[in-house]
Amino acid sequence: MTDRTSWEPLRRELDRWQAAGRVARFWLRDDDAIEPTPDLERLLASSGENEVPLTLAVIPGLTGEALAARLAEEAGVSVAVHGWSHTNHAGPERKKQELGGDRPAEIVLGELGEGVRLLQRLHPARFLPVLVPPWNRIDATLIPALPDLGFTALSVYGRARQGGPIPLLNTHVDIIDWHGTRGGRSEAELVAELVAELRDRFAGSDEPIGVLTHHLVHDAAAWDFLSALFTATGRHPAVHWSAASALLKP
Repeated sequence: MTDRTSWEPLRRELDRWQAAGRVARFWLRDDDAIEPTPDLERLLASSGENEVPLTLAVIPGLTGEALAARLAEEAGVSVAVHGWSHTNHAGPERKKQELGGDRPAEIVLGELGEGVRLLQRLHPARFLPVLVPPWNRIDATLIPALPDLGFTALSVYGRARQGGPIPLLNTHVDIIDWHGTRGGRSEAELVAELVAELRDRFAGSDEPIGVLTHHLVHDAAAWDFLSALFTATGRHPAVHWSAASALLKP
């Protein structure tokens, strides 16, 4: 594991898991993929070298053949549906939302259906029928229609409440400081969040821990944290980085 003292709380918590003979499940979701970029190359290299399966939330309305060609040989990468065009349709006083009630449901669902068909065609071996709503927001009235569009799961942010019309595979630790620097968050703060998630799982929850990244806005702090996280968890016997497809199997 990394020698940095800020990672000591995570080291202690994982050692507790190991002593109890338990293994924590982690998964990695990266949002807003559109096309090949140097930052995407860096993410693919880092996750690949550390054998961390990666789910890319791809924006269907903005992507095309270039990304499909780049990902064709990336066996450890899956592609999820990131809305349609990542366009905010909410009013000026409301939180940003593409999949909301500001437009007729048939239009929103029509776009999502087109997104499924497009990404399935572009990434036949990598496609994962999971909806990742832009800004992690979706109007609750749309969710029951998702299975009919071909979706098998929904992925937003926060602890999942199961028992709804579609399974949830959520993320829980976002490494970006959206309300401040819009770069990587403090390492100590992120480690504390990971430890809190692990303690919740140790106490009884079986929900996988989702780490959320956004390669297009990563600064040095974000890349450093991700590298340190992979180092801290990669060889620890109490951690298993899982593919999203494996986590969704019954």
